[in-house]
Amino acid sequence: MRPLSPPSLAGLALSLVAALAPVATASPAQADEVPTVTAKFETPALFDDGDGGNANGDDPAIWVHPAKPGKSLVVATAKEGGLYVYDLKGAQVQHIAAPAAPGEDDEPGRFNNVDLVYGFGGRDLAVVTDRGRDQLRIYAVDPAAPNAPLTDVTDPNAPFVFNDDQEQVNEAKTVYGLATWQDKTGVYALVSRRHQTSIGLLRLTPAPGGKVGYQLIRTLTLPSSFRLPDGTTWTPCLEPGELAQVEGMVVDGGRDVLYAAQEDVGIWRMPADLSGQPVLFDKVREYGVPGVYDPETEECDPGLDRGFGGNHLSADAEGLTIYYRNGGAGYLLASSQGDNTFAVYRREGGNAYIGQFQVGPRRVDGAQTSDGAMAMNVPLGDTFGNGLFVTHDGVNTPEAKDADGEVRENTNFKFVKWEDIARKVGLRVETRGWDPRKQ
Repeated sequence: MRPLSPPSLAGLALSLVAALAPVATASPAQADEVPTVTAKFETPALFDDGDGGNANGDDPAIWVHPAKPGKSLVVATAKEGGLYVYDLKGAQVQHIAAPAAPGEDDEPGRFNNVDLVYGFGGRDLAVVTDRGRDQLRIYAVDPAAPNAPLTDVTDPNAPFVFNDDQEQVNEAKTVYGLATWQDKTGVYALVSRRHQTSIGLLRLTPAPGGKVGYQLIRTLTLPSSFRLPDGTTWTPCLEPGELAQVEGMVVDGGRDVLYAAQEDVGIWRMPADLSGQPVLFDKVREYGVPGVYDPETEECDPGLDRGFGGNHLSADAEGLTIYYRNGGAGYLLASSQGDNTFAVYRREGGNAYIGQFQVGPRRVDGAQTSDGAMAMNVPLGDTFGNGLFVTHDGVNTPEAKDADGEVRENTNFKFVKWEDIARKVGLRVETRGWDPRKQ
């Protein structure tokens, strides 16, 4: 039997929390008013076609080398293209293919999100959600193997996360977003479910032969419809059979708080062990806007915007990351995919909104429609001595065309100096006193 969602955390109670939660009221900035930073480096282009190995960039994670920070790495997902590892100048170090489909009619591996665990059984781990197979894939990081630092240590008996059999997995309601978390009780992965509103808490477990497995502890279900201030009920317009899913997630390791971005709704704050009631502390601008799905265009035709939404996020709300500072201070950053910006909130208190920035072109092109991002305040060599921000770029340029003249879908990852963001948005730089291996 699979654990059931706590009944007190689903349905109307959460809808009321969402409707009543406060939202900051600053006016949305116009694109030309948003502070712009530029990337120092970028990774090679990834192409989502047969010639490119169906590689479609999504989510990065920054691994900090235990002895030589300048040798730290960026691990990034590329869906069916698997996993890529880059050095701090964006050069590819390693590529790991996603698992093949187990049968002719089954889904192949599709790596969606990645996060890091430090010191599990004496090893650092990169944990990946495989949305094609509804599993976690787990890789040990070896600092002494610079040309092939990641090794697959996934328990071969690892179960499906949300499904019971292969037939259910093929229906695509599989594991999706990811955030890792450690406390005195163990090491965990929090995962979301594609096309659903579920979030699951998994405990990582040692397995024979140095492998790593996991066990589902509990699930929580966020609402799929919401009571609006005028007394009506609103449900985000999506394709038939789909609910408003979560993808971007991050755990505040100093507070044991999970932040989860429900793409068409906003950002939730909740206990990391999923034991308490979530609070929707900011909403996308499109929150409350009715829509009708058009099967011919496969798009939603929006109705009248009655002003129930927020001011800082344009759907989809996507990647979340935290920049830590001493004393519990710091910043929560969120990808506002719909307008190609990043919103910045205070880490402490009620997550008050601070400002916005975008990654624009200069030395390399900017970042658009970002899915995932990660900030790190640890000094990482000479170039990123004040910290690093890495973001997915969903529309990489220059564009490339195939033999038939068709434009190839082109993505990659951008590396930005933290001090450039701090200077433009009025944030602080703090690179001492926080150790990712002690969180």
